Amino acid sequence: MEETGGEPDIIMYDKIDDKYIYCDTSIESPIGRRSLCYDRDALNGRKNNKPNSDIMTEAKINKVKILNEEEYKYLQSLGDFDLKSTSWILTPIEIRKLGGALFGDKKYNRTFIFHNGAESYYSNRGFRVLLKI
Repeated sequence: MEETGGEPDIIMYDKIDDKYIYCDTSIESPIGRRSLCYDRDALNGRKNNKPNSDIMTEAKINKVKILNEEEYKYLQSLGDFDLKSTSWILTPIEIRKLGGALFGDKKYNRTFIFHNGAESYYSNRGFRVLLKI
């Protein structure tokens, strides 16, 4: 997490698995994990200006889990994150099959979940991850 600009911190303890759950707690989505589309299908579907990779591949390579909507909202309950950036989150398969993907941010003291085409990528959109140890 640290190598890509994340600031890992313990956010929870999983009693069932007897493991601590670490998450990115950097104020903005980690810079080293931005400008990526959602998954390999989205990346392959781009005809022009392809990003270097996609978030699903990067998470798999680094053996971490991308936050889902519930986990993202929990993280936002701990502080103010993504006030200027946005973060991709795991997207339900029924949305992904239709070409979409979800992301979140925080504005006006409220967490918002939005949608975009999975092939899109922006310089201020990254992704956050969880790791159980």
